[in-house]
Amino acid sequence: MPPVRQTQSYLRRLFAERGIAPQRRLGQNFLIDLNIHDVIVEAAEVGPGDLILEVGPGTGALTSLMASRGAAVVAVDLDPAMAKLAAESTAGLPNVRVLHRDALAGKHEINAEVLDAVRSGLASDPARRFKLVANLPYNIATPLISNLLVHPDLRPERMVVTIQRELADRLIARPSTGAYGSVSVLVQALASASIVRNLPPSVFWPRPKVDSAVVEIRPDAAFRERVGDVAWFHKVVRQVFQHRRKYIRHVLSGFGTGDWTRADVDVWLQEHGLSGQLRAEEIDVEGYLRLAHALRERFPDA
Repeated sequence: MPPVRQTQSYLRRLFAERGIAPQRRLGQNFLIDLNIHDVIVEAAEVGPGDLILEVGPGTGALTSLMASRGAAVVAVDLDPAMAKLAAESTAGLPNVRVLHRDALAGKHEINAEVLDAVRSGLASDPARRFKLVANLPYNIATPLISNLLVHPDLRPERMVVTIQRELADRLIARPSTGAYGSVSVLVQALASASIVRNLPPSVFWPRPKVDSAVVEIRPDAAFRERVGDVAWFHKVVRQVFQHRRKYIRHVLSGFGTGDWTRADVDVWLQEHGLSGQLRAEEIDVEGYLRLAHALRERFPDA
């Protein structure tokens, strides 16, 4: 059976039959432009060698399309009604597993059951490529992308996701711009990121109040090796940006344990070629790499 090509009229009819409605609090905005799903799967190069994690499958239209290309798909949805619809639309497809779960166990952790499902799919064929491909609910996009990037062993070969345009701009933002933040540094330190397609509200139902974008993120093993201790790097970046309005010398004086005066910090920064008169958004990725490596030497047990 060919994948369902969901249109607004199809979704309205389906939801009316089931007595359900899109949940704004869950970030449910369904793609109704029949070309965008094709854009997503083409950018992700979905094929038989893939194990796809899809978060927020909705009615299962993208799920079915990816499965029809031979990919194994783990589709995860928090909404029981959507999980049921996705399971029904993919019934009979042995390469699809639908989970009614929250993909996150917390802000900084992916649900263990979701990870186990991905691991199981990869174990059945070690040659499979792990990818995140999804029309992501806006409220889960940042923590999901970040947690997958820093995960110690489940490392996606690629992520192609539909997200809020504001977040897409943050992923590729440069230092000293309004969009530059901790997620900019994390993504650019570990991967290359680009906007595949900008999307107006009209391609969704219901229409969101903001623009969206399809983005492609390609984690890079060489980038990760350069970062070294990824969890530590992530911690340093988050902590610095928590005090983004302060000069770095003030932020670091409260870092770690023991006595470390601002005078000590000034000397230490100078020794490592870093200026204490920079704020979080003024430090580029290379600067954060130097900072994290130097801090790990200074606080080996932190």
